[in-house]
Amino acid sequence: MADWIALDRLAVSPLPGRIVGEAAHGAVGHPEFRQQVLRWQQAFARAPGSDWALYFDDALAFAAALLGAWHAGKRVFLGGDNLPATLEGLRPRVSGFAGDVPAGHAPLQPDADVRTDAPLLPLDENQLELVVFTSGSTGAPSAIVKRMRQLTREVDALQAAFGEQLEGAQVHGTVSHQHIYGLLFRVLWPLAAGRAIQPRRFFHEDLVSALAQQPSVLVATPAHLKRLPEQLDWSSLQGQLRAVFSSGGPLPEDAALQVRALLGVAPTEVFGSSETGGIAWRRWSADQPQWHPLPGVAWRVDDGCLSVRSPHLHDEDWWQTQDRVDADAGRSFRLLGRADRIVKIEERRVSLDALEQQLRLHPHVQDVRVLVLPGAREQLAAVVVPQPADVAGWDDAQRRRHAQALGAHLASSHDAVTRPRRWRFVDELPLNAQGKVTAAALAALFRPLFPAVQWQQRDADAARLLLPLDADLIAFDGHFPQAKILPGVVQLDWAIHYAREVFAMPPRFARMDALKFQHVARPGDCLQLTLGWDAVKSVLSFRYVSDHGVHASGRVVFGDA
Repeated sequence: MADWIALDRLAVSPLPGRIVGEAAHGAVGHPEFRQQVLRWQQAFARAPGSDWALYFDDALAFAAALLGAWHAGKRVFLGGDNLPATLEGLRPRVSGFAGDVPAGHAPLQPDADVRTDAPLLPLDENQLELVVFTSGSTGAPSAIVKRMRQLTREVDALQAAFGEQLEGAQVHGTVSHQHIYGLLFRVLWPLAAGRAIQPRRFFHEDLVSALAQQPSVLVATPAHLKRLPEQLDWSSLQGQLRAVFSSGGPLPEDAALQVRALLGVAPTEVFGSSETGGIAWRRWSADQPQWHPLPGVAWRVDDGCLSVRSPHLHDEDWWQTQDRVDADAGRSFRLLGRADRIVKIEERRVSLDALEQQLRLHPHVQDVRVLVLPGAREQLAAVVVPQPADVAGWDDAQRRRHAQALGAHLASSHDAVTRPRRWRFVDELPLNAQGKVTAAALAALFRPLFPAVQWQQRDADAARLLLPLDADLIAFDGHFPQAKILPGVVQLDWAIHYAREVFAMPPRFARMDALKFQHVARPGDCLQLTLGWDAVKSVLSFRYVSDHGVHASGRVVFGDA
């Protein structure tokens, strides 16, 4: 480990000849990188408050800002993305923002000029902190405070477990450094080990080209590894690809074996969480390999669940996870699913894992997630990716037939109470930037797209209906967070949608005429939508009114296909 630098000393002294990563202008040497750290350090040193949020698209720019903030004594918050709702959620927690965030958040800028010989003292790893957020895969995201000491010990463990095979390799990844997995594998560990950090790759074609150029490491998620196109020239990676890491969720066996066949490297899965840090690893050099603890991690089984004690935790106490395990006679174990995925429905215990496993046995199911929908009466619901996935062309009757077929498939193992009552069919499961399926994204699929309509008139050329605006309608999301209103584009879409239910209209949209929006519509309003159809001119007229007056009106012209 001649090139190893401890995390607390990454920017203390310039190291000529050491390449840190790749930027748009070419390779970035350590002295140039240290200059960026100094610019951020001086900017943060003058900035008020102790808590600052960082979001950067580029991993190298992020690394410089992170170290600069730490050298200024700041506590750093990492949002998973820079979406408006995420930034608004962070705003009350922090003094300000830095990085790729809208100008309205007044992002801090690094100092333009600093002395190249300005001193930097080693970081205090027992005091400095980082705040990350759980992915939300099992509930609402929550903030997790990490001491720098925990991150340092975890980087040490990764190097001890895998470092030998990665000497001289560059680090490529599909995961975001704004989450703990990407932060460790794409930023902190490479910086300490002297492995050049490469820009994040989103497309498989770019990834193949980049990995084939020189010795490389791929840091990915199951969501990405499950979708490797077989037609690409993966054989060009032979001898260059040193390792493939996967984390963030279970890597299915068929995906792991395909990675091994296409890339010529058995993928290494790393198991852990934001709360616990890394716990264990397994390599798919054999079918269904066992899990082995990372160096320094102690484990035991308590009440059927895995408990761990390690320097990656905030203290020396045992931490009991919700992961059910089966231990072997040696130093490894097998994961059996989450204990917190055993729920009660009408006083009956149901394993969501078992339901998903049974559904995946159906020949028409590619992937599935089962969840509990809250309410006065909790219900089981399933989000299914069919095999093959072509949901866009399905009508309501096809969806009902597929739901009935899957319900019948479950009947041999689950009674009516313990089977999903609501179904959604999608071409892909909703993924966040970490490549995880979150509970909130799944639940959103069951929220209403349209109001509970009350038809008052349905004639060949005229119709009238009432649209009560429930606050739970998806149409209100993000428009605007502070004061929800019904977007104009949604009002236009609804007018066409309901018109097609009653009128014989041509399929092609031609243009809009005389479109007016006069009053905003909010949750709680009840809109009356009046529709008129002129078959000779192929013109649809619509008008939204309520107790507040006229909200919108207009004409839409249609044509033949």
